[in-house]
Amino acid sequence: MTTTWIVLGATSAMARPLIRALATKGATIYLAGRDMDALETLATDCRIAGAPEAHAVKFDARDASNYAEIVHSLAATEGTLNAISFVGSMPEQYEIDASPDLIADVVMDSMTGPATFLTRLAPVMEARGTGVIVGISSVAGDRGRLGNYVYGAAKAAFSTYLSGLRNRLGRAGVHVMTVKPGPVDTPMTFGKKIPFMTTPEAVAKDILRGIEKRRNVIYTAPIWRLVMAVITHIPEPIFKKMSF
Repeated sequence: MTTTWIVLGATSAMARPLIRALATKGATIYLAGRDMDALETLATDCRIAGAPEAHAVKFDARDASNYAEIVHSLAATEGTLNAISFVGSMPEQYEIDASPDLIADVVMDSMTGPATFLTRLAPVMEARGTGVIVGISSVAGDRGRLGNYVYGAAKAAFSTYLSGLRNRLGRAGVHVMTVKPGPVDTPMTFGKKIPFMTTPEAVAKDILRGIEKRRNVIYTAPIWRLVMAVITHIPEPIFKKMSF
């Protein structure tokens, strides 16, 4: 049976190892993002790796004008349709504090844009009664922290959205999985010394394993489930005095 994936934010460093793995497995891939030149190059790489088809698709979380067109193209495919969103942006909190207008962009990139697209796509997958949706959220959404609370708020909203979508689509046979990475070694974290940092390759393996086992929520690296369990249980009077 034909398997098709649409990858939102396909040029992100975290997405690339997963895309290679999907191509190797013979999936048809729609690579969605803003940099069309990079997407075309990535599509060529996918076809070389084994994807029968790979398409570059213009996608901007801040501009929903072509979402219906993309969904129409996906609806014309046959077989199992899957989607994953790597979309998001994380300016430094001090930059947001200096320019509060950045909040709207962070929310559009990290929640509103991907949620709007997935909500348009959901009826197509619901009608087929199969498929997987994977949303990349963040451990930052588990509790508001001094260093990234705007980004964390956007990802918390996205996690809640995915939870509701899982409840809806699960009744039709579509599985929705939330992925909560900790820090990942990408250009976004370049030069930062952060404990328990993982790699894009490890994230890809965790995602594929989670899909296979139909997990609802996964942390990657898995140690972050324990770390965030501790952080979320710190009493607020103490937490307010902490600096992370």
